Amino acid sequence: MIKLLLVDDQSIVREGLRSLLQAKPDLEVIGTAENGKIAVEQALRLQPDVVLMDVRMPVMDGVAATRQLRTQAPQIKVLVLTTFDDDDYVSRAMQCGAKGYLLKDTPSEELAQAIRAIQKGYTQLGPGLFEKAIASAPTTATPPPELNQLTPREREVLQLIAAGRSNREIAQTLFISERTVKNHVNSLLGRLNLRDRTQAAILATTLYRDQL
Repeated sequence: MIKLLLVDDQSIVREGLRSLLQAKPDLEVIGTAENGKIAVEQALRLQPDVVLMDVRMPVMDGVAATRQLRTQAPQIKVLVLTTFDDDDYVSRAMQCGAKGYLLKDTPSEELAQAIRAIQKGYTQLGPGLFEKAIASAPTTATPPPELNQLTPREREVLQLIAAGRSNREIAQTLFISERTVKNHVNSLLGRLNLRDRTQAAILATTLYRDQL
């Protein structure tokens, strides 16, 4: 059972999400909050597996709440629920450690699947959000020296991650096993000091396209 905390300043949104998600046999809503401050307090007390976090809220927004949870309870995963005009919030939430970013109108089954994937450690981005993250990322930064530490195979894997390929697709392209792909991914994330595949994809797409 995946335990959820729902955070949104609109009660109708919270109750709507509760109704949709409680219908899933493997999901349990254990609490709700109307702003980031209460969300952090509830999360630390209830210890949910995943927090569904709105970004624009009074008292404390979702970005600040995500940052606090990242520091105080890193085992709790945050899934940001956003709208298309929240570009800056999405970018900042990503930097603060959110594991997923979905639009508020995402169908319930897709939302449930994203929650399950995030619980397993995967990153989830809704339609159009990866492109917006790319567009808002800096393009003139100096590549870190750690890039030179990657092996040729790790560079190939990084380029395929940027192209949106799954581990299975990367394995098929490079004629290696999925386990080997996973090892390469973990290795390159560690070398580049990145948290997840999303950061790796943005890095490759915005800064290192010509070097990969």
